[in-house]
Amino acid sequence: MNEMDTALAIFAQEAEELLVDMEDALLSLDSDPDNGETVNSLFRAMHTIKGSSGLFGFDPIVVFTHEAETVLDKVRQGERQIDSNLIAVLLESKDHAAKLIEHCLKANGTAVPAELAATGLRLIAQLNGGKETAIQQRPDSVEDQVLSEGGGEIAVDEHWLISLEFKPDSFRDGIDPLSFLRYLKTLGDIKQIVTVAEGMPSGEAMDPESCYLHFKIAFQSEASKETIERVFEFAADDCEIKILPPNAKIGEYLQLLDAQDETRLRKIGDMLIQVGALTEHDVETALQTQTGSAGGEAEAGTKAKPLGEILVEQHVVQQPLVDQALKKQEQTKQKIASEANYIRVDATKLGHLINLVGELVISSAAMNLIVEKHGLSDASDVAAGMNSLVNSIRDTALELRMVQIGDTFSRFRRVVHDVSKELNKDIQLLISGGETELDKTVVEKIQDPLTHLIRNALDHGIEHPAQRLAAGKPAQGTVQLNAYHESGHIVIQIADDGAGLNSEKILEKALANGLIKKDHGLSQREIYSLIFAAGLSTKDQATSLSGRGVGMDVVKRNIEALRGSVEIDSEEGQGTTISIRLPLTLAIIDGFMVGTAAERFIIPLSMVDECIEMSANECEIDEVQHYINLRGKVLPYLRLGDYFGTPAGNANQRESVVVVKFGQTEAGLVVDELHGEHQTVIKPLGKVFERLKGITGATVLGDGTVALILDVQGLIQAAIEHKPRPLAHKPALRRV
Repeated sequence: MNEMDTALAIFAQEAEELLVDMEDALLSLDSDPDNGETVNSLFRAMHTIKGSSGLFGFDPIVVFTHEAETVLDKVRQGERQIDSNLIAVLLESKDHAAKLIEHCLKANGTAVPAELAATGLRLIAQLNGGKETAIQQRPDSVEDQVLSEGGGEIAVDEHWLISLEFKPDSFRDGIDPLSFLRYLKTLGDIKQIVTVAEGMPSGEAMDPESCYLHFKIAFQSEASKETIERVFEFAADDCEIKILPPNAKIGEYLQLLDAQDETRLRKIGDMLIQVGALTEHDVETALQTQTGSAGGEAEAGTKAKPLGEILVEQHVVQQPLVDQALKKQEQTKQKIASEANYIRVDATKLGHLINLVGELVISSAAMNLIVEKHGLSDASDVAAGMNSLVNSIRDTALELRMVQIGDTFSRFRRVVHDVSKELNKDIQLLISGGETELDKTVVEKIQDPLTHLIRNALDHGIEHPAQRLAAGKPAQGTVQLNAYHESGHIVIQIADDGAGLNSEKILEKALANGLIKKDHGLSQREIYSLIFAAGLSTKDQATSLSGRGVGMDVVKRNIEALRGSVEIDSEEGQGTTISIRLPLTLAIIDGFMVGTAAERFIIPLSMVDECIEMSANECEIDEVQHYINLRGKVLPYLRLGDYFGTPAGNANQRESVVVVKFGQTEAGLVVDELHGEHQTVIKPLGKVFERLKGITGATVLGDGTVALILDVQGLIQAAIEHKPRPLAHKPALRRV
């Protein structure tokens, strides 16, 4: 089921529930016809069905429910009494609306069956007291009809609906209504004008110097609502102006509302003005209405109407936009309330605290060593208690810097919105796994690489709507951001359903740039990874966004600087997924200490799968190709002593294999000693050793010596390639 099917299913379910509620409400009015809240609920239900139907282009439903809604509005305004006859007509209207919904869901775009259409006309006539409305008299052509929330005879999903109601003194004040219409045409096309003359008195009552004109205009323009409103700026005192955005713009407004900043609580009117759905004049008029009615409401002991309800009633904004603004406002309230429980702390102080906790961990290890070395059995229990407390302090301190990645993901909504418009593409951003936490330092450093990858996906990956339709895809492309935890790491994925990578083109560019040779022998994934090479771009023409082959190499370098890795999976024509694997923290980890000769190394514990003895009894060993047959699985291995060029140990010493795993790859690291788990405080290596292969950092042990932290990913790759790379200069390990 695609997204449209899902949306239609939700619409059908909600409409059914609303119609059931309507029936219950209408039946209750039989015994309690003066219940104002029941009438209000009836109006809201019919209004919601109409608004939702308009979003899907179900014009027959919109036309009919608009008539029923108008009658219900008159009832709740006290302009019409509800009685058993009207209740019967409304019940039949409810049944008719259900049939229209069924028809539109099954065969939208086709003509309503003649019998169903005749029933609709009859019911509309009955709702209007036997009089046929302008809508009934209009032609049936959907293209010619103009339907809206504006309450008049016209409305168009793709057009602005402008309602101009000039006041009687307009002519006397020198206002020429036609001059404004001529000026309006400079901003776009007037598709249709309906002149409403209901206020025109007949006979001698009509004053030829008074203005009775009321226009409803379907207007097509790319101008903003504020710009259109400025056309009528000089007639503001002589004309009631209402401008309803096209339903087609609702999706854009909803995206902008969703992307609004949640750090500051704003009023609903300000939110809708910011996205362009309202103008300040709209809000001011609605506030005046609210203030004017507040006195009467207070006298009646009831609350004044919410601003959103007034705006919808005045037909200047659609209900879904008000609902979304209220939802966003509530989210912001909850977030601000949640943040009130927090204390802002200088990140520098937090970093200093983490460093102190790291020193505490080292001191704790030193204490354990002394207790063990001198056999202080009396102190062992105290040391164990101290270790437990240190572990708790360590975990709590690290949690202080853990933040959810959802906020970072949300910032990319605006990027997708702006870049989509710039590229004339229709692209949605889907976010999942936003609750996944990782170190704040990592979050800050991953933003730039993510921005670059997403812009690349928007520019290179997603095709233009026409190309997508030609390829049998929906016109709207999708970019998805996802995050999840896996084996002590966080995995961030950027996936798109675009054109995918063309491996032939990448190879062609790589050969032309001298990055590879013709007999390269690269796997498909390795070919895709060539896009991270400096200067390689598969785009024929550079744009303001990308295409010069600058940036992807920086992306990879920045990710690797965080002790992370990046992988690409792609299928031509179907899309690309880029997976970034990062450590949860850059400060303290649970490590596994091993030794070769006199040196000790730390392996991140989350990457250790198992330990086995390196003997022919445990597994078959190929000393030439450096492979082990581990229970039927071919496992490449690497002797750490050989790789790092440490002095040879005792030839008779028993060796062990530590099976390590990174993502989907595995390898064995052959060591002389297994020292077990170790709390590891990560220390940077400094510039002298930062380019050493197979090492990502160092730590200080309890006895003051230094142990190197292994780069498991790099060592696995070295083991797979059968290319042990001894160090030209062994790093000097010294006692501190």
